[in-house]
Parts: sequence; C-alpha cells; structure tokens
Amino acid sequence: MRVLIVDDEPAQRSGLAAMVSAWGMTAETASDGNDALEALSRNMPDVILTDLNMPGLDGFGFLERLREMGDMPPTIVLTAYGNVETAVRTVHELGAYWFLEKPIQPKSLEVLVSRAAAHAGLRNDKQALLRQLANNGSLGDLVGNSPKMREIFALLQQAGPSKACVLITGESGTGKEMVARTIHKLSLRRQGPFIAINCAALPETLIESELFGHEKGSFTGASERRAGCFELAQHGTLLLDEIGEMPLPTQAKLLRIIEDSKVRRLGGKAEFEVDVRLVAATNKAPDDAIRGGHLREDLFYRLNVFHIHLPPLRERKEDVAPISEALIASLNRKHECRVTGIAPDVQDAFERHSWPGNVRELRNVLERAVILAGEGTVEIKHIPAFLQGRAAMAAAGAQTAAATDDPESVRFSIGTTVEDAEKGLILRTLEHTHNNKTRAADILGISLKTLHNKLKEYGG
Repeated sequence: MRVLIVDDEPAQRSGLAAMVSAWGMTAETASDGNDALEALSRNMPDVILTDLNMPGLDGFGFLERLREMGDMPPTIVLTAYGNVETAVRTVHELGAYWFLEKPIQPKSLEVLVSRAAAHAGLRNDKQALLRQLANNGSLGDLVGNSPKMREIFALLQQAGPSKACVLITGESGTGKEMVARTIHKLSLRRQGPFIAINCAALPETLIESELFGHEKGSFTGASERRAGCFELAQHGTLLLDEIGEMPLPTQAKLLRIIEDSKVRRLGGKAEFEVDVRLVAATNKAPDDAIRGGHLREDLFYRLNVFHIHLPPLRERKEDVAPISEALIASLNRKHECRVTGIAPDVQDAFERHSWPGNVRELRNVLERAVILAGEGTVEIKHIPAFLQGRAAMAAAGAQTAAATDDPESVRFSIGTTVEDAEKGLILRTLEHTHNNKTRAADILGISLKTLHNKLKEYGG
C-alpha cells in the first residue's frame, strides 16, 4: 500500500513518513501540490495525505487538480488552521476523503488511513472489472458480446454501486447467481460477505430459521442459538434465489425487514438492526407468480427496483463461443488440463443446439469434453452423441433454414448414410419443436417410445 505525503515542512513530512512506514506501508513525499502532481504522473498512490497551507500550489489547488483528473485516490487533508467551513469545503466540495486538524493523533490517523486504503481497494477492484468488460466483453464471471448482454452489463454498472434491491429473472442455468455476485463485486459492500440461499431447497418448517436465525429452545431440536442469513450477510449482500418458492407468511416477514431493517430470531424477544443489501432471483415470470398466488405483489414492488432479465442461451447464440472459451480456461484450472480450444465442427454443433439447460448445460458438456481431451482441441469424439449428430449433419452437408428458401426443410448431400440422415432428421425436428418430444414424434410419424429409444441410442 503506497501513501503520498504532501507537506511543505520537512519535519512534518519525515514524521508522517516514519509513521506510515511503521504501519507497514510505503511512504513517498512531496513538498507542495506541483511536486505531488509530478509524483502522481510517475506512480499513482493508494492514499494521499496533504497539508492545505503550502507555498506554490496549495492544498486547495491540489485537490481541485485531483478532481479534474477524475478517479482520485482517497485524500486526507491535514491542517493546523482547520474549522468547520474548511472541513465542509475540502470534504464535500473538493472531494477529499476526510479532514484532520494538527497536531495529529497517530492512532486516529492510522485508523483513517486504513479505511481510506480499503476504500481504494474497492475502487481498484471495480475499475478492474470495468477494464475487463472493455477489453474482452466480460464482467466478473459473466461473458458475452451480444447486444442483450451488453445491455445487461450497462445495467449492472448502474445497479451495482447503488443500495437498491435487485430482482433477477431468467430460465434455470442462465447465470442468475453470477449476476448477483457481480452486483456484489461492483458495490461498496464488496469486502462484506455474499450469502446465497435457495428458497426452493428448504422445507417450509426450516426456511424462517435459516433466514432469521433462532434462539435456543425456540423449537424441537434448537439446542443452541443460531444466526440466520441476515446476520451472516451483515454489511454484505444476501441473494434469495427462487423467491417465488418462499412461503407467503415468510414473504410477509421479509417485506417488513426490507421496510424496517430489523430482524427478530425465532423465539427471540428483541429485534436487532441489519445492514444487508437484498438481491432476489426467480426462474418464473413475476406476473405469473403473482397471479398464481406464489409471490406477494407488494414484495415484488419492493424487490423490483432494478429488474435484470437474463435471456436464454438460444436467444444469444453469438455468445456461445466466448462463453465456451471462458469455461475452458476455468475447467483447465479445475482439472489441471491443457485444452486450447474447440474444433470448428464442434463449434458448429454447439451453435446448432438450442441449449435448453442454458449455460449450465454448456458447462457440463465442456467439463466432460475437457476431461476426455486432456490437452489440445476438443474434438467430435469428446462431446455427447446427441451433439455429435448435429456435427454429423454439418459434415454431411445438411442444410437448414439459413441455406434454403424453405425454413422447414432439411437437405442432405449425396453420400450421407441412412443412419446419419435419420439421426439428423430426428435432431432437427426436436430443435424445431424446442425439444417437445411428443410433438416431434407426431411430426416424424413414430411413437413416443420409438423416439425415446432413438435418443437413447444417440446418448441424448
């Protein structure tokens, strides 16, 4: 951690530098504002300590120049001539982090510098995420270059730093928890905990204990006091996944917590305050959940300050390639493999597939393929049979809507085997029906049992 000390008095500079060094930080000094600006051009510090009254460019002018530069490090102002008006001007008008009067109390300054350094770390982490977005179309663990994902990235940059509740919707496997984690990373709560709870995975008798905690003896089996998710997420972010599966009485209690920021453990007599940012997620359309009596309308409006909808992978096929690349890098680290990419015919098969399981399904397919390949390129033989059928269609010259005037046609080249043609026809028909097997069997003129047997042969 680097601290720049700006003061025209040599004794003050050396004394502050000695203190900063004793705290395990690196100290650099400057004699006035101009000297400090030159130091900034060489290397940006994490925290700045500056005097106000200096010859040449004084502290006020230095702060103004920092503000013009943008993204200034947290700056703590030190002066022997401080008053309320000066404090208001330096902190509120000129953007200083804090204000201290001389003589400085070392312990107070150490605490303040540590807090400023933590603030700088949050800012640097956010800037790193934004650079990642600008350079390669990713934000945290989210990847995509499609227009829909670009819209989501823009919304996340607005929602992340705020304190508002966020509601994330989308099909299973689209990455709703990754969105919630990215929101947490972009917020000022980043150093706090991120706690996720799946409301659909808990029985109704336990969900309130998990959320709010309980006191010893509050119910059978409660042998000791237990903190709930709200306590565990204090000063951080709490994700309530599948909010539409939460029992309605619990939703009513949740609504009150959002309004009052107070929680009472089960069996407890007193409430206590919590400072938690709520993010909720659901794979159901909120309007349908409200009409079906699964989601309270008033709770929906409190959670829906920011609404982020994740589109299914089949609606953003251009993201399949960059997502695959990112997943392979992650899986290489996990399984200690050295896979470098995907063969063109495999990529073609991926783009033909509708991915009903979304990114989660793609990850599962790639995890198997990376393990089987070990190194080099993912080949056709490394992917499941149901995807090999799509690749076989491509290799045999099968043409779909993109290559014909009739969007309902399937064309095969001379030399295609009967087995590959049958497989291609069945898989193309399933794709056309969005994996509705009953409808596909009707179109193909075969029984549903026959279709299942064929798919079993293909490994799908």
